[in-house]
Amino acid sequence: MKAPLGGTTIDYETRGRGPALLLLHAFPLGQAMWDPQMETLARRFQVVRFDARGFGGTSPGEGLLTMERIADDAVALLDHLGLAQAVVCGLSMGGYAAFSLLRRHAERVRGLVLCDTKAGADTDEARAGRALLAEKVLKEGAAAAADATVPKLLGATSHSRRPEVVQRVRAIIAANPPRGIASALHGLAARADSRPLLREIRVPTLVLCGQEDALTPPLESRALQEGIAGSTLTLLDGAGHLSNLEDPPAFNAALERFLTALD
Repeated sequence: MKAPLGGTTIDYETRGRGPALLLLHAFPLGQAMWDPQMETLARRFQVVRFDARGFGGTSPGEGLLTMERIADDAVALLDHLGLAQAVVCGLSMGGYAAFSLLRRHAERVRGLVLCDTKAGADTDEARAGRALLAEKVLKEGAAAAADATVPKLLGATSHSRRPEVVQRVRAIIAANPPRGIASALHGLAARADSRPLLREIRVPTLVLCGQEDALTPPLESRALQEGIAGSTLTLLDGAGHLSNLEDPPAFNAALERFLTALD
Protein backbone atom coordinates (compact mmCIF):
# COMPACT_ATOMS: atom_id res chain seq x y z
CA MET A 1 0.00 0.00 0.00
CA LYS A 2 1.07 3.57 -0.64
CA ALA A 3 0.48 6.73 1.38
CA PRO A 4 1.55 10.28 0.40
CA LEU A 5 3.11 11.54 3.62
CA GLY A 6 5.60 14.29 4.43
CA GLY A 7 6.47 15.15 0.86
CA THR A 8 7.10 11.57 -0.27
CA THR A 9 5.21 8.34 -0.87
CA ILE A 10 5.54 5.75 1.88
CA ASP A 11 5.22 2.08 1.01
CA TYR A 12 3.62 0.23 3.92
CA GLU A 13 1.62 -2.80 4.97
CA THR A 14 -0.84 -3.31 7.80
CA ARG A 15 -2.29 -6.67 8.71
CA GLY A 16 -4.46 -8.07 11.50
CA ARG A 17 -6.66 -6.56 14.19
CA GLY A 18 -6.11 -5.65 17.81
CA PRO A 19 -3.52 -3.49 19.59
CA ALA A 20 -1.11 -1.89 17.14
CA LEU A 21 2.49 -3.03 16.70
CA LEU A 22 4.75 -0.78 14.60
CA LEU A 23 7.87 -2.42 13.13
CA LEU A 24 10.91 -0.29 12.21
CA HIS A 25 13.45 -2.00 9.99
CA ALA A 26 17.23 -2.29 10.11
CA PHE A 27 19.86 -0.81 7.80
CA PRO A 28 20.33 -1.52 4.92
CA LEU A 29 17.21 -3.67 4.51
CA GLY A 30 13.53 -2.69 4.38
CA GLN A 31 10.13 -3.76 5.58
CA ALA A 32 10.62 -7.13 3.83
CA MET A 33 12.87 -8.16 6.74
CA TRP A 34 9.74 -8.45 8.89
CA ASP A 35 8.14 -11.16 6.73
CA PRO A 36 8.62 -13.87 9.42
CA GLN A 37 6.71 -11.75 11.93
CA MET A 38 3.73 -10.56 9.90
CA GLU A 39 1.52 -13.62 9.69
CA THR A 40 2.26 -14.93 13.18
CA LEU A 41 1.74 -11.67 15.05
CA ALA A 42 -1.19 -10.49 12.92
CA ARG A 43 -3.30 -13.27 14.44
CA ARG A 44 -3.68 -11.18 17.59
CA PHE A 45 -2.38 -7.69 16.78
CA GLN A 46 -2.58 -5.04 14.09
CA VAL A 47 0.93 -5.14 12.67
CA VAL A 48 2.21 -2.11 10.73
CA ARG A 49 5.47 -1.97 8.79
CA PHE A 50 6.90 0.42 6.19
CA ASP A 51 9.97 1.14 4.11
CA ALA A 52 12.02 4.09 5.32
CA ARG A 53 12.71 6.76 2.71
CA GLY A 54 14.95 5.48 -0.06
CA PHE A 55 14.40 1.81 0.80
CA GLY A 56 12.12 -0.74 -0.84
CA GLY A 57 9.11 0.97 -2.39
CA THR A 58 9.38 4.32 -0.58
CA SER A 59 10.59 7.38 -2.49
CA PRO A 60 13.74 9.04 -1.10
CA GLY A 61 12.33 12.56 -0.87
CA GLU A 62 14.69 15.42 -0.10
CA GLY A 63 17.48 15.54 2.48
CA LEU A 64 19.17 12.89 4.58
CA LEU A 65 17.38 9.92 6.06
CA THR A 66 17.79 10.95 9.69
CA MET A 67 16.41 9.00 12.61
CA GLU A 68 14.10 11.94 13.29
CA ARG A 69 12.70 11.68 9.77
CA ILE A 70 11.96 7.97 10.20
CA ALA A 71 10.23 8.75 13.51
CA ASP A 72 8.13 11.52 12.01
CA ASP A 73 7.16 9.33 9.05
CA ALA A 74 6.15 6.57 11.46
CA VAL A 75 3.85 8.91 13.35
CA ALA A 76 2.42 10.30 10.10
CA LEU A 77 1.64 6.72 9.08
CA LEU A 78 -0.07 6.05 12.43
CA ASP A 79 -2.16 9.19 11.83
CA HIS A 80 -2.99 7.99 8.32
CA LEU A 81 -4.21 4.69 9.79
CA GLY A 82 -6.12 6.35 12.62
CA LEU A 83 -3.98 4.79 15.33
CA ALA A 84 -3.45 6.84 18.48
CA GLN A 85 -0.73 4.61 19.92
CA ALA A 86 1.39 1.59 19.08
CA VAL A 87 3.98 -0.66 20.61
CA VAL A 88 7.12 0.38 18.73
CA CYS A 89 9.56 -2.40 17.80
CA GLY A 90 12.82 -1.32 16.19
CA LEU A 91 15.80 -3.42 15.19
CA SER A 92 19.25 -1.84 14.76
CA MET A 93 18.56 1.39 12.81
CA GLY A 94 14.93 0.85 13.72
CA GLY A 95 15.95 1.01 17.38
CA TYR A 96 17.72 4.33 16.81
CA ALA A 97 14.56 5.62 15.13
CA ALA A 98 12.49 4.36 18.07
CA PHE A 99 14.58 6.49 20.42
CA SER A 100 13.87 9.51 18.21
CA LEU A 101 10.18 8.66 18.21
CA LEU A 102 10.21 8.64 22.01
CA ARG A 103 11.96 12.01 22.13
CA ARG A 104 9.57 13.62 19.66
CA HIS A 105 6.27 11.76 20.10
CA ALA A 106 6.37 9.95 23.45
CA GLU A 107 2.59 10.03 23.80
CA ARG A 108 2.26 7.74 20.76
CA VAL A 109 4.37 4.94 22.28
CA ARG A 110 2.41 2.35 24.28
CA GLY A 111 5.36 0.00 24.70
CA LEU A 112 8.87 -0.40 23.38
CA VAL A 113 10.85 -3.31 21.93
CA LEU A 114 14.54 -2.64 21.26
CA CYS A 115 16.17 -5.36 19.16
CA ASP A 116 19.89 -5.69 18.45
CA THR A 117 20.53 -1.99 18.91
CA LYS A 118 22.30 0.42 21.25
CA ALA A 119 21.83 3.86 22.77
CA GLY A 120 25.21 5.42 22.05
CA ALA A 121 26.09 7.59 19.05
CA ASP A 122 28.71 6.69 16.46
CA THR A 123 32.38 7.12 17.26
CA ASP A 124 34.50 9.27 14.95
CA GLU A 125 35.91 6.09 13.46
CA ALA A 126 32.43 4.71 12.78
CA ARG A 127 31.33 7.95 11.14
CA ALA A 128 34.36 7.89 8.87
CA GLY A 129 33.62 4.29 7.93
CA ARG A 130 30.02 5.13 7.05
CA ALA A 131 31.15 8.03 4.85
CA LEU A 132 33.54 5.78 2.96
CA LEU A 133 30.87 3.13 2.45
CA ALA A 134 28.36 5.74 1.25
CA GLU A 135 30.82 6.92 -1.37
CA LYS A 136 31.49 3.35 -2.47
CA VAL A 137 27.80 2.50 -2.74
CA LEU A 138 27.13 5.54 -4.92
CA LYS A 139 29.97 4.49 -7.22
CA GLU A 140 29.48 0.72 -7.29
CA GLY A 141 25.83 0.16 -6.40
CA ALA A 142 23.88 -1.55 -3.64
CA ALA A 143 25.87 -4.77 -4.00
CA ALA A 144 28.77 -2.95 -2.33
CA ALA A 145 26.59 -2.43 0.74
CA ALA A 146 25.65 -6.10 0.77
CA ASP A 147 29.30 -7.15 0.50
CA ALA A 148 30.24 -4.86 3.39
CA THR A 149 27.38 -5.62 5.75
CA VAL A 150 26.13 -9.20 5.29
CA PRO A 151 29.18 -10.80 6.97
CA LYS A 152 28.48 -8.73 10.10
CA LEU A 153 24.68 -8.69 10.04
CA LEU A 154 24.30 -12.45 10.51
CA GLY A 155 25.70 -14.67 13.21
CA ALA A 156 28.12 -17.55 12.76
CA THR A 157 25.33 -20.11 13.02
CA SER A 158 23.39 -18.49 10.19
CA HIS A 159 26.45 -18.23 7.98
CA SER A 160 27.20 -21.93 8.47
CA ARG A 161 23.72 -23.46 8.68
CA ARG A 162 21.17 -21.05 7.12
CA PRO A 163 22.28 -20.29 3.56
CA GLU A 164 18.72 -19.35 2.63
CA VAL A 165 18.77 -16.55 5.23
CA VAL A 166 22.11 -15.25 3.98
CA GLN A 167 20.78 -15.25 0.42
CA ARG A 168 17.54 -13.51 1.46
CA VAL A 169 19.33 -10.74 3.34
CA ARG A 170 21.70 -10.12 0.43
CA ALA A 171 18.77 -9.95 -2.00
CA ILE A 172 16.86 -7.41 0.11
CA ILE A 173 19.92 -5.17 0.39
CA ALA A 174 20.84 -5.44 -3.30
CA ALA A 175 17.34 -4.36 -4.35
CA ASN A 176 17.57 -1.02 -2.53
CA PRO A 177 18.50 2.19 -4.40
CA PRO A 178 22.13 3.25 -3.79
CA ARG A 179 21.00 6.80 -3.08
CA GLY A 180 18.79 5.62 -0.24
CA ILE A 181 21.56 3.52 1.30
CA ALA A 182 24.03 6.40 1.13
CA SER A 183 21.52 8.83 2.64
CA ALA A 184 20.85 6.47 5.53
CA LEU A 185 24.57 6.03 6.18
CA HIS A 186 24.98 9.77 6.64
CA GLY A 187 21.82 9.89 8.76
CA LEU A 188 23.07 7.10 11.00
CA ALA A 189 26.38 8.89 11.47
CA ALA A 190 24.54 12.03 12.56
CA ARG A 191 22.25 10.38 15.10
CA ALA A 192 22.05 11.63 18.68
CA ASP A 193 23.40 9.91 21.76
CA SER A 194 20.32 8.32 23.34
CA ARG A 195 21.95 7.20 26.59
CA PRO A 196 20.53 10.15 28.59
CA LEU A 197 17.06 9.17 27.35
CA LEU A 198 17.13 5.71 28.92
CA ARG A 199 16.34 6.89 32.45
CA GLU A 200 13.33 8.82 31.14
CA ILE A 201 11.63 5.84 29.49
CA ARG A 202 8.52 4.88 31.44
CA VAL A 203 6.68 2.57 29.05
CA PRO A 204 6.99 -1.23 29.30
CA THR A 205 10.14 -2.23 27.46
CA LEU A 206 11.57 -5.47 26.11
CA VAL A 207 15.18 -5.72 24.94
CA LEU A 208 15.96 -8.53 22.48
CA CYS A 209 19.39 -9.53 21.20
CA GLY A 210 21.04 -12.39 19.37
CA GLN A 211 23.80 -14.05 21.37
CA GLU A 212 26.00 -13.97 18.26
CA ASP A 213 25.38 -10.30 17.45
CA ALA A 214 28.79 -8.84 16.61
CA LEU A 215 27.57 -5.33 15.71
CA THR A 216 25.59 -4.55 18.86
CA PRO A 217 26.58 -7.43 21.15
CA PRO A 218 24.67 -8.58 24.24
CA LEU A 219 26.75 -6.22 26.38
CA GLU A 220 25.01 -3.30 24.66
CA SER A 221 21.60 -4.85 25.27
CA ARG A 222 22.40 -5.40 28.93
CA ALA A 223 23.26 -1.69 29.16
CA LEU A 224 19.84 -0.87 27.72
CA GLN A 225 18.08 -3.17 30.17
CA GLU A 226 19.99 -1.74 33.11
CA GLY A 227 19.31 1.82 31.98
CA ILE A 228 15.55 1.46 31.42
CA ALA A 229 13.64 0.96 34.66
CA GLY A 230 11.49 -2.18 34.70
CA SER A 231 12.67 -3.45 31.31
CA THR A 232 13.43 -7.09 30.56
CA LEU A 233 16.14 -8.69 28.43
CA THR A 234 15.86 -11.80 26.25
CA LEU A 235 18.92 -13.26 24.51
CA LEU A 236 18.43 -15.59 21.55
CA ASP A 237 20.89 -18.45 21.08
CA GLY A 238 22.27 -19.05 17.60
CA ALA A 239 21.19 -15.64 16.27
CA GLY A 240 23.21 -12.61 15.26
CA HIS A 241 22.31 -9.00 14.52
CA LEU A 242 19.19 -9.84 12.50
CA SER A 243 17.70 -12.03 15.21
CA ASN A 244 14.15 -11.79 13.85
CA LEU A 245 15.28 -13.41 10.58
CA GLU A 246 17.77 -15.85 12.07
CA ASP A 247 15.45 -17.42 14.65
CA PRO A 248 11.87 -16.33 13.89
CA PRO A 249 10.15 -18.83 16.26
CA ALA A 250 12.13 -17.70 19.31
CA PHE A 251 11.92 -14.02 18.35
CA ASN A 252 8.17 -14.18 17.72
CA ALA A 253 7.53 -16.07 20.95
CA ALA A 254 9.41 -13.50 23.04
CA LEU A 255 7.66 -10.61 21.32
CA GLU A 256 4.21 -12.20 21.63
CA ARG A 257 4.71 -12.87 25.35
CA PHE A 258 5.61 -9.22 25.87
CA LEU A 259 2.67 -7.93 23.82
CA THR A 260 0.20 -10.25 25.54
CA ALA A 261 1.31 -9.05 28.97
CA LEU A 262 0.40 -5.49 27.98
CA ASP A 263 -3.27 -6.36 27.38
